[in-house]
Amino acid sequence: MKAILTKHLPATNTLGSRIKAWTVGGHQITISYPYEFEGENTHRKAAEALCAKMNWTDVELIGGELPNGYVFVMRCTRPINGE
Repeated sequence: MKAILTKHLPATNTLGSRIKAWTVGGHQITISYPYEFEGENTHRKAAEALCAKMNWTDVELIGGELPNGYVFVMRCTRPINGE
């Protein structure tokens, strides 16, 4: 099972606010801050973008807040071994 960590990257002189999502295995993506969402949902969008990039399909993301961001774990939504 993979865990996806996310954190907010504040705006700099040259870049706007962003959300970074990554795994311990080194997979990562950074997206522009999705201002149309709030709180956990802004981080969920980054986690979903990483899943799409890695072609991790048939998963439900279950998230929780950490002191410096969020963590999402994947729950498989398809039957395993025909169950």
